[in-house]
Amino acid sequence: MFSFTVAAVVFGVVFLAELPDKTALAGLVLGTRYRASYVFAGVAAAFAVHVALAIAAGSVLSLLPHRLVQAVVGVLFLAGAAVLIFRKGEDEEEVKKPADQSFWKVSGAGFMMILVAEFGDLTQIMTANLAARYDDPFSVGVGAVLALWAVAGLGILGGRTLMKYVPLGLITKVAAAVMVLMAGFSLYEAITG
Repeated sequence: MFSFTVAAVVFGVVFLAELPDKTALAGLVLGTRYRASYVFAGVAAAFAVHVALAIAAGSVLSLLPHRLVQAVVGVLFLAGAAVLIFRKGEDEEEVKKPADQSFWKVSGAGFMMILVAEFGDLTQIMTANLAARYDDPFSVGVGAVLALWAVAGLGILGGRTLMKYVPLGLITKVAAAVMVLMAGFSLYEAITG
């Protein structure tokens, strides 16, 4: 039986925890370069997989080797920053037209980015703990998925809106710098954690 109260509590907790996280940044970066609906489809599917894993595993996900997860996330952020910095042959000021990128390529990129970067993330562990606490997997799952989708949507739409006022070259450089900082933080946690 669905509990609106449980779903609302989970939504609030997960939304607030994920809002300042790398998901909004990833959505913003992808949203500036590709068709928003394609990006959202991939990101939404990845989050559905994450929530399903968290619900199925319960609190077991908190036992994953945190250092390894942080090291992989750090390397992925460095790779993402390198792609942004060293990309050649593109007009920096032009967003790719939907015809340049197929639905499957764009949504697949969004899916893989979120699937790998968010594995073992705080919100996934939090979702697992909430599922174990409330013993209501459906309500917890609905609340968590809706919260993650809302954060991703805000990031993607934020990227589209930002494009109207800020040149893509500047956005790309700032995003690359933030990714390098996040990589450093993740690698620091992997080494010291």
